[in-house]
Amino acid sequence: MPKMTGAEAIVATLRTHGVDTVFGLPGVQLDNLFDALHGARQSVRMLHARHEQGAAYMALGYAQTTGKVGVCTVVPGPGLLNAAAALCTASGSNVPVMCIAGQIPSRQIGRGLGIPHEILNQEQAIGGVVPWVGRADAPEAAPAVLADGWRAMLAGRHQPAVFEMAPDIMGKSAEITLPHAAAYPELTAPDAAIADAAAILSAARYPAIFVGSGVFGAEADLQAVAERLQAPVVMSRTARGAMSDRHELALGMLGGQEIWDELDVVLVVGTRFLAPALSWGREKEVRIIRVDIDPVQMAKPREAELSLVGHARPTLAALAAALAGPQAPSRKPILDVVRQSVAEKLSALEPQQSFARVIREEMPDDGIIVTDVTQMATFTQYGMPAYLPRTIITPGYQGTLGYAYPAALGAKIGNPDRRVLSISGDGGFMFNVQELSTAVAHHIAVVAIVFADGAFGNVKRIQKDGFGGRHIAVDLHNPDFAALARCFGMLGLRAETPEQLRAALRQAFAAGGPALIEVPVGEMPNIWKLIRRPPSQGPAVGG
Repeated sequence: MPKMTGAEAIVATLRTHGVDTVFGLPGVQLDNLFDALHGARQSVRMLHARHEQGAAYMALGYAQTTGKVGVCTVVPGPGLLNAAAALCTASGSNVPVMCIAGQIPSRQIGRGLGIPHEILNQEQAIGGVVPWVGRADAPEAAPAVLADGWRAMLAGRHQPAVFEMAPDIMGKSAEITLPHAAAYPELTAPDAAIADAAAILSAARYPAIFVGSGVFGAEADLQAVAERLQAPVVMSRTARGAMSDRHELALGMLGGQEIWDELDVVLVVGTRFLAPALSWGREKEVRIIRVDIDPVQMAKPREAELSLVGHARPTLAALAAALAGPQAPSRKPILDVVRQSVAEKLSALEPQQSFARVIREEMPDDGIIVTDVTQMATFTQYGMPAYLPRTIITPGYQGTLGYAYPAALGAKIGNPDRRVLSISGDGGFMFNVQELSTAVAHHIAVVAIVFADGAFGNVKRIQKDGFGGRHIAVDLHNPDFAALARCFGMLGLRAETPEQLRAALRQAFAAGGPALIEVPVGEMPNIWKLIRRPPSQGPAVGG
């Protein structure tokens, strides 16, 4: 057994689990860890950000686009709390992110002495954000505790995790046993449940398949089931690209709304299914079959008629094999009408439609588009075609402003040979504007588009439409974003029309480095009027 410090044991265990990149910031409680990372720099890249939130979002974007575990490291207390926005986004989006957090010296934990970066019950505090938190209290415990964290992230429903270790334990030496990385076999739903599902789907008059990001990795099996049944595949915003939008059975959520009233059986795979279940009606008329690895989640927001507990890939493969008989008649003519109807509704939303068309035309099929919480990003998530999985990336239901740009930096690190572009509004972009420095320092060739309307546009519209135009706290004072980018040492451009945006995108990608394009816009048409979803404010009460 080799002798190493606790910090070296952490780094060695990360390498055992295939980690090649760590995003983070240094700090006194992490000095031993950063020294160990320096020693392992030939095999583990340390990429430092300018803020803990940015570092954690980079790990998230890396994980969302590669399917691998993203890793970040932050100091305890305020550092970990800064990272918590990204960790709760990872939890809401079912993404494996391991956060290596520092602690105060071991003999002082829990005493409330006012040690720098101390918060009482750090494990309990962050335990409300991520489902697994572990601490190694001896150097030799690090590999086993981290292995437990990996199991929690990957064995079932993918989720983030937090591992912590005190600085004195990181610096202490011991003989360390490094276990092999475990394999986490995929589970298939029981044969009887698969047979029941096949019988119901085969007898359906008009079946459809609704999928979320839990279907990634099972794209071929999804297509096999869909084609056998001629069932349209309705992809949530987080599942875009699970089936290419060029496929005759592919629909987004707007298309799903169009066909909902005709469906009699729905196969739901790897998605919360929240909007259809709570907002689209016909609760007692549509038979629901669910496939999910998490039996607790699949019972929400209401029980399905048939629940298949298992991973998507083997369960859909078994279901495809169980579907007997000839392929159902083509539904292409019907779905072409649906797609045309959706396209006509989206075409009325200008300038979003024209800007989105230019972006799609200038990005290759495998290009990655990372979207923030802004009106243009929402249009992208619902209305822009996607041709490959993991190419339109969102912050999920957490809707965390400031996510897009640092997540795009992480996506580019994980996918260095692919074009990566972020879409932000001026409000959200300023949440993590400091990461322009990170992009230049590490030469991360992400192109950022900032659509600037001088306001928190979504909130301003709500105040206009729902509160008589009584605006408060929504108007913004902005810098010249293109000039700001140039101050950081990157290419800064400005585009006022879709065709100017096309020219700017071509210039930015040809330059081969980080770039920012500012697009000034006015008030945009409201895409939310097309979308049926549970109201964020809850049902109206009172008179």
